[in-house]
Amino acid sequence: MKAFAELTEQEILALAISAEEEDARIYADYADGLKADFPASAQVFTDMAAEENDHRRRLIELHRQKFGEHIPLVRRHDVRGFARHEPLWIVRPLGLDRVRKHAEAMEFEARRFYERAMARTTDAGVRKLLGDLAEAERSHISLAQRLGTQHLTPSAQEAEEETRRRMFVLQIVQPGLAGLMDGSVSTLAPLFAAAFATHDTWQTFLVGMAAAVGAGISMGFAEALSDDGELTGRGHPLLRGIITGLMTTIGGVGHTLPYLIGDFRIATTLAIGVVLIELWAIAWIRARYMDTKFLRAAFEVVVGGLIVFAAGILIGSA
Repeated sequence: MKAFAELTEQEILALAISAEEEDARIYADYADGLKADFPASAQVFTDMAAEENDHRRRLIELHRQKFGEHIPLVRRHDVRGFARHEPLWIVRPLGLDRVRKHAEAMEFEARRFYERAMARTTDAGVRKLLGDLAEAERSHISLAQRLGTQHLTPSAQEAEEETRRRMFVLQIVQPGLAGLMDGSVSTLAPLFAAAFATHDTWQTFLVGMAAAVGAGISMGFAEALSDDGELTGRGHPLLRGIITGLMTTIGGVGHTLPYLIGDFRIATTLAIGVVLIELWAIAWIRARYMDTKFLRAAFEVVVGGLIVFAAGILIGSA
């Protein structure tokens, strides 16, 4: 890699041309990735890509006047000091917050580049254009605000926020809730069966941990292999599997930890208290994100949990 201070004026212009072309293509990719779910924000990035292409045309015209038709191939990854931007296929599915933060970082880097490049050149025409482009990058925040006023109308913003909420529920809340419910409910029977069969807190703890970890692994794989998320919009299968597996394990470990206490009665009392808290949390999440009335959600969860709990005690006491 070459140091920025070693670049000639022609190489600086060539680097600026390739950088503007890359930024325009990144913005166009963002627009394409967002258009299905966030059309108004996609239009903002389409317009920003058009502005980057205009910068590239101005740079090419200046290079043609100063140095001729041949433009050396100088790219950002050939010069030390530039951040490496992740390809689009790595960051899909696109989230509005992540895309906007990435765009802000790109504009800041571009402005710094033009300011440093202007200080490295002596040609008046080159300095003027680089200064103009630095100012253009500096004003991109206000440009985004203007474009947002044009495209992100209150109704469009409301629609995009609702889409983002649905995606969050579909890709994060649902797999997490499924895992928490499975971990909190399905592990009750083996845990309390072991507790009332042995009255040994350590053995009960081992059974509970085994049930929680086993259920987490099983649920994680089942969720990850259920579908690839392309048609359902449920997000990346690996992420869903990790979320489901972790929440399943957490749901089972919660009421297992009290059995680290040596006294059986105290440990069992605490475990039952933790179970009630877990069931309340599940009911609250369902009411908050799944449009289910809290009392109905609590009734459904508590009844299911009590049935499994009673089955465990009956089996353990047999």
